[in-house]
Amino acid sequence: MDMSTSAQALYFHLGMHGDDDGFVSSPKKIARAAGCNDDDLCLLASKGYIIPFESGVIVITDWNVNNTLKNDRYHGTVYQSEKALLSTDQSGKYSLGSSMVPERFQNGSKLEPEPNVTKPNVTEQRVRAGKPPRSHFVPPSVDEVAEYVRQRGSRVNPQGFIDFYASKGWMVGKTPMKDWKAACRNAESWERWGKSADTVKTDADYDKGGPDFLGN
Repeated sequence: MDMSTSAQALYFHLGMHGDDDGFVSSPKKIARAAGCNDDDLCLLASKGYIIPFESGVIVITDWNVNNTLKNDRYHGTVYQSEKALLSTDQSGKYSLGSSMVPERFQNGSKLEPEPNVTKPNVTEQRVRAGKPPRSHFVPPSVDEVAEYVRQRGSRVNPQGFIDFYASKGWMVGKTPMKDWKAACRNAESWERWGKSADTVKTDADYDKGGPDFLGN
């Protein structure tokens, strides 16, 4: 707010013309079109709002702080040689040179781009850490259960199996089901499928299950 109104207006106009990395190719032309002058550009540079390069290109210092894009919309700047002269701090703010220690090694002198700030891919992180990705349980269809029962020669009624666990929200006691095939194998001992009376189970027995039943 301490700068002249023309310098403030120029800063906004430069922001409107920045590419996805905050680089502006013709700052003097934009200044003239906005009714500003070179002094306003010099003022923005001296205050640290922009960083000028010998090529005539400028970059908006706080571009990454104030702007984010989805990965599928981001297009890297064509001014890669100028970008290679910059480094960014933890907030994404540009500065000339490499005054800070990078978080991890980078190839040559080319800094790693930071196009946006998005939520980390948890599945990818688990794979990199040597952990298998967590699978999301999807209840089977009647046809899937019928085919599995046919393969095993089981007496489990597919529709009855689906109806029972659908009524329980596909929960095993208080634990979400992880493996319906294991549950189906467990259900083969249920009295309701024609087993003898000595194998009769209650709903509480169904909920207990076991390690295989839970898919662990």
